Amino acid sequence: MEQEKVNGNKEPSAEASSYRCSACHGDEDWGLGHPLRGRAKSRSLSAAPVLASAREFRRTRSLHGPCPVTTFGPKACVLQNPQTIMHIQDPASQRLTWNKSPKSVLVIKKIRDASLLQPFKELCAYLMEENNMIVYVEKKVLEDPALLSDDHFGPVKRKFCTFREDYDDISNQIDLIICLGGDGTLLYASSLFQGSVPPVMAFHLGSLGFLTPFNFENFQSQVTQVIQGNAAVVLRSRLKVRVVKEPRGKKVAVPNGISENGVLAAGLDVEIGKQAVQYQVLNEVVIDRGPSSYLSNVDVYLDGHLITTVQGDGVIVSTPTGSTAYAAAAGASMIHPNVPAIMVTPICPHSLSFRPIVVPAGVELKIMLSPEARNTAWVSFDGRKRQEIRHGDSISITTSCYPLPSICVRDPVSDWFESLAQCLHWNVRKKQAHFPEDEEDADEEGGEERAGS
Repeated sequence: MEQEKVNGNKEPSAEASSYRCSACHGDEDWGLGHPLRGRAKSRSLSAAPVLASAREFRRTRSLHGPCPVTTFGPKACVLQNPQTIMHIQDPASQRLTWNKSPKSVLVIKKIRDASLLQPFKELCAYLMEENNMIVYVEKKVLEDPALLSDDHFGPVKRKFCTFREDYDDISNQIDLIICLGGDGTLLYASSLFQGSVPPVMAFHLGSLGFLTPFNFENFQSQVTQVIQGNAAVVLRSRLKVRVVKEPRGKKVAVPNGISENGVLAAGLDVEIGKQAVQYQVLNEVVIDRGPSSYLSNVDVYLDGHLITTVQGDGVIVSTPTGSTAYAAAAGASMIHPNVPAIMVTPICPHSLSFRPIVVPAGVELKIMLSPEARNTAWVSFDGRKRQEIRHGDSISITTSCYPLPSICVRDPVSDWFESLAQCLHWNVRKKQAHFPEDEEDADEEGGEERAGS
């Protein structure tokens, strides 16, 4: 079997991210993670009974999702494990390595938080003076009055490289990302990179911190270990979302060719006159009823087949990483980020039987307003870029081949359960008291008496 190679940073198609088996009549494609790759081929459930028409029903995309791109930014990648089975590694064995030493780092700081000013200063000074690294920060971070009035920080401040969100593309200039704050800083980092994402090291300096495992007390040694390539990494899958809208006769200003961190997937489609914008989403896509008092009424398609109509407050389509966010509050199960899956969770459905479901990572979901819908719907991506969806518009969602590599304190499994316990207090309750010894002895004696009689 021969794997199709993907050149450059171009996203592989459904065919390019699969193996082609010459033993299966030369034309059957198996996904990289297909459990039957290399074995006898099983019969497709959707195949017609007539052999001649089997080709018409052949599935064109893998249910197991695309093989994630394991190069992160210009210099980082996953250390290959020789014992890897197919393309799926043991989560505990995924280690970060560098092709070259990292030289540039993006520091993301929670805005308008005075408690983060001192950690921010210490980290930036350490990166510049001790490690001789180029530090990028968002321009509005340095506009904080407390930083502007700090004369001692002036020499360090002059060395920063700054950028503006939605205007400056820094995706090919960053080797490492360090976040100071809560989970929102990690979501913001994801939104800045619509393709390959550099490794992300997140310090817990916010309120919840489910996605930020590092403590800042001993940041020097931890940052040094990461720079040296001595760290475990978890690949958090993202969703590739394509929003197609009917023209409304209103032009949208697009600064520098980028529409609010969304990539213009195809610009204006001349044939059908629609505009398509693409997003990379780390947590979830939320479609809701917005300000309307009516139920939302949206159709959900899976690989082109209508599977259900959501009637309720809305629906959440989330990654395993997002399963512990909004989806968990809506009643969904919590899924480890290494599980290849997409979750579909209704929000207050008008049906008691509508339970959350988990579908394979490789499927494509398409959501549209139902013809009977009384009102429009609204969509947001990781809580941002909220916009209205009207009749004729569509939202296509599938697993992206560009995951977010999140650096771990220990390993992906231990860190996840630690976050469940510390942040969500998962299964925390007072232990049941055991029986006193005298009661246990009395129970045993009573049992012997009953047996003797």
